Amino acid sequence: MTIILSTLNAKYIHTSLSIRYLKAYAQPEFDIQLAEYTISDPTINIASDLIQKKPRIIGFSCYIWNIEETIKVIEILKKVDPSLTIILGGPEVTYDTKQWMERLPDVDYIIIGEGEFTFKKLLSELTSDQQLNTVGGLSYRNEQKEIMINPPNQKLNLKELPSPFRFEEDKSHLSKRVIYIETSRGCPFSCQFCLSSIEVGVRYFDRERVKEDIRYLMDNGAKTIKFVDRTFNISRSYAMEMFQFLIDEHRAGTVFQFEITADIMRPEVIQFLNENAPKGLFRFEIGVQSTNDHTNELVKRRQNFEKLTRTVTMVRDGGKIDQHLDLIAGLPDEDYQTFKKTFNDVFALRPEELQLGFLKMLRGTGLRISAKQYGYVYMDHSPYEILKNNVLSFDDIIRIKQVEDVLEKYWNAHRMDETVEYLVEKGFDTPFDFFQSFGSYWDNQGWSRIGHQLEDLFRRLAQFLSEETSFNSDVYTSLMKYDYLRNHKQKPRKAWWSETLTKSKRRLLYNEAIAFPALFGDEFEKRALSENDLYKHSIIEEIPFQLDHYLKTKELIWKPSIMIVLYNTKLNKTEVFMTKDEQKAVNHLNIF
Repeated sequence: MTIILSTLNAKYIHTSLSIRYLKAYAQPEFDIQLAEYTISDPTINIASDLIQKKPRIIGFSCYIWNIEETIKVIEILKKVDPSLTIILGGPEVTYDTKQWMERLPDVDYIIIGEGEFTFKKLLSELTSDQQLNTVGGLSYRNEQKEIMINPPNQKLNLKELPSPFRFEEDKSHLSKRVIYIETSRGCPFSCQFCLSSIEVGVRYFDRERVKEDIRYLMDNGAKTIKFVDRTFNISRSYAMEMFQFLIDEHRAGTVFQFEITADIMRPEVIQFLNENAPKGLFRFEIGVQSTNDHTNELVKRRQNFEKLTRTVTMVRDGGKIDQHLDLIAGLPDEDYQTFKKTFNDVFALRPEELQLGFLKMLRGTGLRISAKQYGYVYMDHSPYEILKNNVLSFDDIIRIKQVEDVLEKYWNAHRMDETVEYLVEKGFDTPFDFFQSFGSYWDNQGWSRIGHQLEDLFRRLAQFLSEETSFNSDVYTSLMKYDYLRNHKQKPRKAWWSETLTKSKRRLLYNEAIAFPALFGDEFEKRALSENDLYKHSIIEEIPFQLDHYLKTKELIWKPSIMIVLYNTKLNKTEVFMTKDEQKAVNHLNIF
């Protein structure tokens, strides 16, 4: 009998941890095939591939991002082969299970909650006496077609679960995918918008087994390993032990990601990481959500923003660990103005990535249960995103989405860090005001509905600044040139700006650089570049102010300087050299 466990991942690079746990637990009694797809794959292609495997039973792991596409696949499967047994599991169908069974007549069984034991027990009953009433945590239809929901099983002893990582067929994919691993289940907090708040307490897997799994994954090429523990650092001693292990035994090129609760992280832990962790080995994801104390109290979220700021600042200043901070727009009693304050509070920390998300009324959460209290109106189908509430109108939601759009393109993508830094500090009252003004302009231009190349992003920002502001174009244009040129790995074929240097002037600048290389610093002089190397592998631009001084001090000195961007294709490296005022470069480069 062919049994398949399947899911639709959000992206190709993702892997499903859940179906691997189910497969590992069901062995050796049951031989199960895994079949993963993405939500972008055509529905008919997924159904066709599954049918060709000649299954008798198919189980799907369901989440808010894949439930609607999964339902479409199931409908096709049942039309082609009505005898198929369809089993659903996962967080999306664990809550409101009766409604799911009523909505989906093609589904035979739904596994509720932690699925390893229930799934194996169900398979045992389906292949023997079919005593379904003995399967804890199962929803099914009895002979009278009544929907039955059995009481849940006791929580599993996680230290007894078999490893989900030792399947031979996975080895060839480990280097190409994000590998998810968990060292615990549960969360100590009670945030009412989060499913993790429903499970009481935290249970841990066996530490040594986790370490062995990590060694195995690294030995077989895994490059990105993401811990899915809801609060990795809830136990300081446990987190320190794992950090030390990963520092000691990591392989070159491997990155580990964690969900961190920042306000409970002790300074000595951060100091340890700053001193001992190789740069780029760790990445922290920190859910801030809101800096509004009243809002946090309403959703039972305990957070000390002062301590959170201390942690994020220490990590940032250490320069070893990238940070991804999350915000949620639409939480109770946080209107447009208070959310603006939350955004500015968090942006002031300058995280490498700031994700602006919108509240989703997840099934089973306390906030969904109390939705009427706050006037929530939200989508009927996944992802159940809010449309408005009693303090945030739909128009407000649209405006914040405009902020999200340009935030992703212009901050999180790090295409023009110096330019954005100048604009949020010098050009607008607050960072939020910049992103909102530009986001609204972007939307009004219709740019959100069309594609764009890298050059387009620069042109569109320049157009916005020239039409909607009175800023000195010499400053932002120069900074945009700097950002554009330094972020290319190879010499760009064309510039997004209109050329201001004539050929003769450009030639004269190159001649000066060859004759007086020390003007651009010791490192440039050491390169001993020939005229051919310069012309072939670099771009030279004049800047109306001392760019090197500005980058160090953020102070504008209106004396001309020259920037040379050198593209070393052999080393895949881009270097920027600038004349420095202290070297009296202006006296030499008197061609201005």
